[in-house]
Amino acid sequence: QVQLVESGGGLVQPGGSLRLSCAASGFTFSTYAMSWYRQAPGKERELVATITSAGTSLNYADSVKGRFTISRDNAKNTVYLQMNSLKPEDTAAYYCAARSSWRSEPAYWGQGTQVTVSS
Repeated sequence: QVQLVESGGGLVQPGGSLRLSCAASGFTFSTYAMSWYRQAPGKERELVATITSAGTSLNYADSVKGRFTISRDNAKNTVYLQMNSLKPEDTAAYYCAARSSWRSEPAYWGQGTQVTVSS
């Protein structure tokens, strides 16, 4: 049974930091590219960041470049999203997703974790 379980969301003040984690099971994690998406109420889902299966290539949305860092630990079957200098517009539900290749649509999704940036 495939599972992607996100954690690490919460309430943070503007300028603060959070680290999201996504623990994977039920598939060969090390062969999948992994992405983080987010969706705010009333807005379309946005691709935030992607990392290749070996972690050798990274890609970010312009809105988070220089502030967010995606990484993975294939020994722990976990992907991370380090979020720094958070802004109110980063408020959204964040989802991790597994993709069989860099440009394929996600095959598996997590249930999401809420990030709220507010003073």
